[in-house]
Amino acid sequence: MIDRSEFRLISDVLQLPKPPSHNMRRRIEASLSLKERPPAGDEITYQHSVFCQTSLPYKNPNEIREWEKHQGHAHMLLKAGEAFDPHTNAWVKLGLPFGPKPRLILAYLNTEAILKQSPEIEVEDSLTGFVKSLRLNINGHTIRMLKDQLTRLSASSVFLALAGEDSVKHLRMNIVEGFELWLPKNEHQRVLWPTRVTLSPNYFASLKEYAVPLDMRAIEGLKNNALALDIYAWLAQRLWRVPAKAPHWISWAALHAQFGEGYSKMNGFKRDFRRTLGLVLAHYPKAKIIEDLNKGFLLYSSAPPVPRKQKWISVPALPSSGS
Repeated sequence: MIDRSEFRLISDVLQLPKPPSHNMRRRIEASLSLKERPPAGDEITYQHSVFCQTSLPYKNPNEIREWEKHQGHAHMLLKAGEAFDPHTNAWVKLGLPFGPKPRLILAYLNTEAILKQSPEIEVEDSLTGFVKSLRLNINGHTIRMLKDQLTRLSASSVFLALAGEDSVKHLRMNIVEGFELWLPKNEHQRVLWPTRVTLSPNYFASLKEYAVPLDMRAIEGLKNNALALDIYAWLAQRLWRVPAKAPHWISWAALHAQFGEGYSKMNGFKRDFRRTLGLVLAHYPKAKIIEDLNKGFLLYSSAPPVPRKQKWISVPALPSSGS
């Protein structure tokens, strides 16, 4: 059990109301368990290094069909896709993936592919187990949202451009090569969703080489916060690469470029980033990151969430001054 002093300390860090609610108390207990032991084999999930350093939209882009992300010398273009609906005999325009759900789905697809060493994933057989492991509410609304985001993600196209001094390297990095859609018989149930997904050969090959293992217990605690999931994944792939005697400094401008989608004013971004970082650090207690006089942060060499001797694969760094 956790004594009052431990709750008080964590509540102060996270700026929590006192006393903490039942759900928050459970979250705090889970975060403390992260200090006590490394994740077990079934508590490890994976994210691709590229998506630890770039991000998907945080909010619904609505009618926007293309979304760009620029970070240093790396540039990502995400294009929304389409799916054929035999009920209408027409192609249906799908939206861009956004929010925490596609981030969770990416981790699910990556983990299934790595564990089974196969790019083909039977979604219908395995998605429910993943949802239960995250303690998501298994209700109609949640399932519809997951299915919708899975379809958006499966149909999307991803392009990367890595700019050098004399040239620009272009990469097509589609996550999914093909998918089979389940077609609802009820015309009022218009959610098309994949029952089988096949990762693209390029993505699968890259994933096997550049997957970053994450602690599922932390993902479960951050599951409703897209910004928190991004900060956690970024720190997980970044901090262990910082030299032991040479902390890395990152400016607020660089952090805003990476995580500040939707923030027109820096003060608002700083407020929310600090608050979210506190939540992330509660779920990554080994992370060492200190704010530098309101100018930015110092990143110190830290052990990754999953010990490197467990399930580690090599991790490349995108050419960026901030990551």
